[in-house]
Amino acid sequence: MSVMDRIREKLAVLAPLQLDLIDDSHLHAGHAGARSGGGHYRLAIVSAAFSGKNTVARHRLVYDALGDMMRKDIHALAIQARTPDEH
Repeated sequence: MSVMDRIREKLAVLAPLQLDLIDDSHLHAGHAGARSGGGHYRLAIVSAAFSGKNTVARHRLVYDALGDMMRKDIHALAIQARTPDEH
């Protein structure tokens, strides 16, 4: 299973209504994180789980869902987390 597939699988716990994931690793060739194997990704996710939460709390939900992937497989993750009402 690819890293992108594993990210999507782990984020399913947030019951996303929409999940767009882009691998930008190729844009960071030579970067220290890229050399260690961690990828650079952009995530746009819409979930009711973010309702009533500020940006930091929303990002923590994403980080918690991804667990150890944030320490191994993912070097950088740009997150856009919205509620269904904000979408």
